[in-house]
Amino acid sequence: MVDLDREEFKRKYPNLARELEEGVAKVQIDSVQRSDNFRGYTPTPIDYLRRCDTEEQAIQTIEYLEARKEITREYAEELRKQLKEKGVRSFGPKKEEAHYLKQAGY
Repeated sequence: MVDLDREEFKRKYPNLARELEEGVAKVQIDSVQRSDNFRGYTPTPIDYLRRCDTEEQAIQTIEYLEARKEITREYAEELRKQLKEKGVRSFGPKKEEAHYLKQAGY
């Protein structure tokens, strides 16, 4: 953080200081653009598995979803089988941090 006193700020940034003091160059915001692409979207088990880096993480994710009854035992077994035979990337490319924000254009 930069510490500037009022006079130093005025000396270094005279136009900005003037605008702030006089209240010129104010911009009214009438609307906000946002993307509703993911409004109400609930990630699927595959979405969660695509965030995993390792097989161990994927197994823990499947166990968690199964324990919470978010997936059936049968579906959990199918996911485990696919994981064992084809690997964690068989569920799709890795979803990185802020995936949905990036997809929404933020």
